[in-house]
Amino acid sequence: MPAKLLEGVSGKLAEQWVATLLTPAFVFWAGGLLAYGDRHGFTPILQWLKPYSEPIQLGIVAIALCTIAASAFVAQRFDNLVLRGLEGYWYPGLRRLSIPLLYWQKRRRRRLLTTLKRLNSKLHNNSATAFERAEFLTCDRALHQLPEQEQDLLPTRLGNILRAAERRPYHRYGLDAIICWPRLWLLLPEAVKKDLQAAQTELNNAVRLIFWSLLFLVWSIWAWWAIPLALMAAAFAYGWALDAAAVYATLIEATFDLHRPLLYNALGWTLPPDPAEERRVGRQLTDYLWRGSVSS
Repeated sequence: MPAKLLEGVSGKLAEQWVATLLTPAFVFWAGGLLAYGDRHGFTPILQWLKPYSEPIQLGIVAIALCTIAASAFVAQRFDNLVLRGLEGYWYPGLRRLSIPLLYWQKRRRRRLLTTLKRLNSKLHNNSATAFERAEFLTCDRALHQLPEQEQDLLPTRLGNILRAAERRPYHRYGLDAIICWPRLWLLLPEAVKKDLQAAQTELNNAVRLIFWSLLFLVWSIWAWWAIPLALMAAAFAYGWALDAAAVYATLIEATFDLHRPLLYNALGWTLPPDPAEERRVGRQLTDYLWRGSVSS
C-alpha cells in the first residue's frame, strides 16, 4: 500500500514538473541560459558545476526547477494587471499616449459605419457582389467588437472587444455587467460556468505569454536575437489574446441574453416582457444591487 501511494504521488509530481517545463517560464529561463552561453560560452557554467558531487548537482537542478515554478507562480499574480494594461487602462503618466490611439479607434469606427451604410443599400436591392457581401460581413463583425457608444471606446482593440461585451447588456437590458456579473455568476448552471472559465483561462494564458515575451527582451543584454524572438512571440500572443477575448466576450453576451431571468427570479423581481420596459427596470435593478435602493 505505501509503495502504491508513493508511486501515485511521484506520478503526480512528474506530471506537474512536465507541465512546468512546458510553460513560458521555462522557455524564458532556458532562453536566458542560451543567451548567456551565446555571449560568454557554457564553459564558465560547467567549470562552476564541476567541483560539486553528482547529488549536489542534482540538487542544483532541482533548485533551478523550483525557481522556474516559483517564477511562473509569481507571474500569474500579474495576469489582471497586464490584461488591464493591454485593454488600455493606463496610469496617468501614460494616458497621453492613448490620445492618438483613441483618435485612430474613433476614425476606424466611423469608417466601418460608413462602409456598412454604403453596402447595406446594395444588399437590400440585391446588387452587391460576392466581394461586397464578404466585406459587409467583415465590417459588421469588426463593428460588433466595438462599443456602441463612441465615448466608451478604449485605445486598444483588445480593450474594445471586452468593453463592448461589458456595455452591451446595459444598452439592451439596462443591466450593468460589472455590477450584475458576480451575482449572476453564482446562479449559472455548472456547464455554463465551465465554458466561461475555459474561455477566461484561454485569455489569461495568452496574456501571460505576452508578459513573458516582453520580459524576454531583458536577455538582449547578452544576445541580439532575443529582441526579434520576443517581439514575434508577443505579436503571436496578442493575436491569440484577441481571438480568446472575442470568444469570451461572446459567451458573456450570450449569458446575459439567456440567463438574466435567473437574476430577476433570485431577487424576487419580475422580468418585463417589453424590451423598452425591461431596460428601465434593468437600470433600477442595477441601482438596487449597487446602492441598495431603487432610483425613481
